[in-house]
Amino acid sequence: MTTRTTRSVRPADTAVDTRRWFALVVILIATFMAILDTFIVNVAIPSIQHGLQMSFGEIQLVIAGYTLAYAVGLITGGRLGDIYGRKRLFVVGMLGFTLFSLICGLAPSGILLIIARIAQGLAAALMIPQVLALIQVNFRERERGIAFGFYGATVGLASIAGQILGGFLITSNAFGLGWRNVFLVNVPIGILAVLAAIPLIRESRVDGARSLDLGGVGILSVALFLLTYPLVEGRDAGWPLWAFLCLILTLPVFAGFVFYEHRLSRKQGSPLLPLSLFKDRTFDLGMIAALVFYSGNAALFFILALYLQMGLGFSALAAGLTFMPLGIGFALTSLIAPRLVPHLGGTWILRSGAIVMFLGELSTLWAVLQTGFHIREVELVLPLLVVGLGEGIVAAPLINTILAGIQAQNVGVASGVLTTTTQVANALGVAFIGIIFFGVLRPGAQPALSYGQAFEASTWAIAALALLTLLFVSLLPSAKKPRATQESQSGEATQG
Repeated sequence: MTTRTTRSVRPADTAVDTRRWFALVVILIATFMAILDTFIVNVAIPSIQHGLQMSFGEIQLVIAGYTLAYAVGLITGGRLGDIYGRKRLFVVGMLGFTLFSLICGLAPSGILLIIARIAQGLAAALMIPQVLALIQVNFRERERGIAFGFYGATVGLASIAGQILGGFLITSNAFGLGWRNVFLVNVPIGILAVLAAIPLIRESRVDGARSLDLGGVGILSVALFLLTYPLVEGRDAGWPLWAFLCLILTLPVFAGFVFYEHRLSRKQGSPLLPLSLFKDRTFDLGMIAALVFYSGNAALFFILALYLQMGLGFSALAAGLTFMPLGIGFALTSLIAPRLVPHLGGTWILRSGAIVMFLGELSTLWAVLQTGFHIREVELVLPLLVVGLGEGIVAAPLINTILAGIQAQNVGVASGVLTTTTQVANALGVAFIGIIFFGVLRPGAQPALSYGQAFEASTWAIAALALLTLLFVSLLPSAKKPRATQESQSGEATQG
């Protein structure tokens, strides 16, 4: 194996890896698995609870344990990839994810399942930041938007497939394994992905990188836990005092992290999160736009699933099939939008997507109101397709805009920050839109009417988030031309 080191050049200018498109397929399989796992397990929760005789609190930890470990570990996983090699961390993460999927599928008790789910989330946190980082460093500038488009399409399809496949696996009860199939399905796919990754993915890392900032890892992990745990568990616990105390403590802990990283940088140390990232106005505005955008997306999935299943009595599989037009629309425009950016400009594309998304959400609400809250699947096809088209127009170009000007030595940790932001956004959206939904919900009332009115009030709030997305993407510089910082990608070592 030969090693070539490039300095003070953009990744686009280094020797092009002829295997990059095959490698993209492999890393997108990992993305599909991680996102699929979140949605597929949600569908299987009733069967898992019955099969392992788990309490309500224990079954909540099956979901929350994975989500928390994943969110807390993403930035650290991204930095580890920068230091020790993105291919290496991707393969280690994929191996871990596959192994712990197997343990989840064979778990004889609820406690072992919870522990395996936490470990599975940590493995995903090692794996997923490398996906965006590998796209950023291995593709030419003109190809990068297309690669991110495939990433966006994968995210959209996995979100929908998780609900459909979960319902199918539970219903079919293949090999008599019931809910265990939702975990075991990852095993053969993961093994094949690891075997393909070894010859196809080119290694890349920061040349001369130093050791991991363990102090920063500890402080940031505490801060992210204090932020995400009450968002994930607070609503189901009735928003007790501890949830608000955790959220309040988040501020001083994050401030302590910033102070620690700043002091480490002044001492010429190697901080976990280089604060210079946040001197880039596009990166900052892009992160805010992503926070708002993904909050609305997650909230819409959450409230529509509740309305369909609890209000209208849809099965999990029927509800998943109802979401299919949204996923198809998302995948289509994720592939198309990046190809339009060089001709129309990134900001114009992002604005258009936010507007289409807003109109789709209003159309969905109008369709529900027109039926007196007793809507059928076929009547949601067109409005949800429009929502998906809008979301797909925004997703891939937004990722490309955020990461376009990041120096090569920081692309892993920047990818970790971005994926962490999306996870926090998902929790924020569900938590705060959930407050509106359950605040309007009237226990004891006719289900379709009660859940329909809660859906109506929540959808107005989600539409407002679409308008906020429009505002923040409008403030972004055009993504048609690369930002100045892109000219100074340096210190990147690659192996092939």
